[in-house]
Amino acid sequence: MNKDYSGIKSFDLKEQYREIKEEIESTLKSVLSKGQFILGPEVSSLEQEIADYIGVKHAVGAASGTDALYLALLACGIKKGDEVITTPFSFIATAEVITYCQATPVFVDIDPGTFNIDPDKIEEKITEKTRAIIPVHLYGYPADMDALLMIAEKYQLSVIEDAAQAFGAEYKNKKIGSIGNIGCFSFFPTKNLGGYGDGGMMVTDNPEVAEKLRMLRVHGSKEKYFHSFLGYNSRLDEIQAAILRVKLKRIETWNELRRKKAHLYNELLKGLDIGLPCEEEGYKHVYHQYTVRLKERDQCKDFFQKHNIATTIYYPIPITEQEIYKNMGYSEKNLPHSYQASREVLSLPMYPELADDMIETVSLMTRKFVKEGD
Repeated sequence: MNKDYSGIKSFDLKEQYREIKEEIESTLKSVLSKGQFILGPEVSSLEQEIADYIGVKHAVGAASGTDALYLALLACGIKKGDEVITTPFSFIATAEVITYCQATPVFVDIDPGTFNIDPDKIEEKITEKTRAIIPVHLYGYPADMDALLMIAEKYQLSVIEDAAQAFGAEYKNKKIGSIGNIGCFSFFPTKNLGGYGDGGMMVTDNPEVAEKLRMLRVHGSKEKYFHSFLGYNSRLDEIQAAILRVKLKRIETWNELRRKKAHLYNELLKGLDIGLPCEEEGYKHVYHQYTVRLKERDQCKDFFQKHNIATTIYYPIPITEQEIYKNMGYSEKNLPHSYQASREVLSLPMYPELADDMIETVSLMTRKFVKEGD
C-alpha cells in the first residue's frame, strides 16, 4: 500500500483555536484591560450560563475537575471512615478525591459494553459506612442513572456525577450533571468544553450545597476575612472563564460534529471483529473519546504508530493496580471486566475538526490490521 497515511493526531487544539482566534483574542484583551482576574464578572456569567445549559439552579467554578470532585464530596459531608463506591476504570482523580477526604474508595466492576459502573454489582458492596456513589460517564457516555438513583434512594446515599468527559451528554433528555446531587466537570484543554489551562465546575439544584461549595473554594469564607470552616483555594480565574464562555456558545455544534465523526467510524468499521462504542436508546453520547476494543490492542497501537497515526489508551491500568491502591485486595478475579478493558481499549483520533478523509484513513488502516495483522 503506497498511499501516505501519516500525520493524524488524536486531537488537535490548534485547529479549534484557528476557528475562534479573533473572538478569543478580543475577549482576552477585554479581560486584561479590566484588571480583575479572580472571581469576577466572567466567572459569574459563565456559572449562570452553564447552570442554564445543564438545567440546574446553581453552578460553582473551581480550579480543576479534580477539585470539583473533592469539594463536592466535602459538601456532601464525606469524612474520615466513610466509604464511597466508584469504578476502577477511570482516571485516578475519581478515587484520589475520596482518599483526600480520608474516606475509603470501594471499587465496583464495569459493564463491559458501556465501560461505566455496573449498577447490578453495587448493592453487594454497600455497608453501614457507605455514604456516596461516584459514577463516571466515561468517554462521554452516560451511566445508568435510574438504576443508580434507585440504589441511592434506598440506602440514603449521595450521588456525585463525575462528568469530566461528558459535557453536553444526555440521559433520557436530561443533561448529565443535573441528575445526581452534584455534577462535576473538568475544563482541561482536551475536554469537549476545554479551556487553555485547568478549570472545573460543580452544578447542583440544592442552594445549601451550592453555598457550601462557594465557601469551600475560598478558604471556608462567605465574607472576606471571616472563615466559618476549613476551606481551600480553588477558584476558576477570569481568563479561563472568558475563554470558556466563547467556547460554550459552540458546544452543541462541536458535540454534534463529534457524533457525526463517530457515526462515520461506526459505518466504516462495522463487520470487523472489534468492539465499537454503544449508544442505547435514551442515551446521548458526546464522544469525548471514540474507543474501540481489540484483542491485540498493543500490537494495533504499534501498527498505527508506524504509520504516524496517533492513538491513546484510556486507561492502561485499573486504579486498583496503581501503587497507592494495589494493596486493597482487588484483582482481576473480582473486577474482571475492568481488567480486561484495560488490556483491550484503544481510543482512535476524535475531535470536532477531524476531517472525514482522516477517519476513512484510520478506518482503512484498522481494517488492514485486523485482517492482515502487523
